[in-house]
Amino acid sequence: MSYQTPDTPLEILFEVKKSKFFAFAAAAPTRDAAMQLLANKKAEYPDARHHCWAYLLGNPAMPVSVACADDGEPSGTAGKPILNVLQHKDVGDIMLIVTRYFGGIKLGAGGLVRAYSGAAQQVMEQLSVVQHIALSELVVQADFKHEQFIRHWVTQQQGEVSDCQYTHEVTIQVALPAPAVEEFKAMCRNQGIHIVTDKVAQEV
Repeated sequence: MSYQTPDTPLEILFEVKKSKFFAFAAAAPTRDAAMQLLANKKAEYPDARHHCWAYLLGNPAMPVSVACADDGEPSGTAGKPILNVLQHKDVGDIMLIVTRYFGGIKLGAGGLVRAYSGAAQQVMEQLSVVQHIALSELVVQADFKHEQFIRHWVTQQQGEVSDCQYTHEVTIQVALPAPAVEEFKAMCRNQGIHIVTDKVAQEV
């Protein structure tokens, strides 16, 4: 199943009663990647009072993992509002960090929720996204004469050739979008190309 992921990292400034909220969103396919983005942001703004965040990994319809943190703000006023925005945006593999500089005027719990939600909402509305497609891997064995034909066919279907081994024949590993798999198998049968393995769809 395909879903959207962040394309280019984006940061915006959202101001509420002199408090500055720097909202940053970027692609994070793993927890380690998300935590590295957080470490980078803390290094960039070392004097900020709070670095609140949320991430959503995998397909947003069925996430592999979600997490959030208030980083010193009152419980439930920062991380959860950020995560709530992510859960309504149909974007996966994403880390969203909101860095706050206190402006001297207390916002109260409700004000903080609105501010963190607003900052997250604004960066998500401007974020550039790309379509992420789940690919299925197949390995085929064919005569050398078929190699260029297979490569061309796979490319035409927005797939990719991920490996190629040469012996007395050629063994090709391909990754294809799910809708193209059955057509590829039928084409292989017609051409006398042997399918060695057929893996379930996985995120590529």
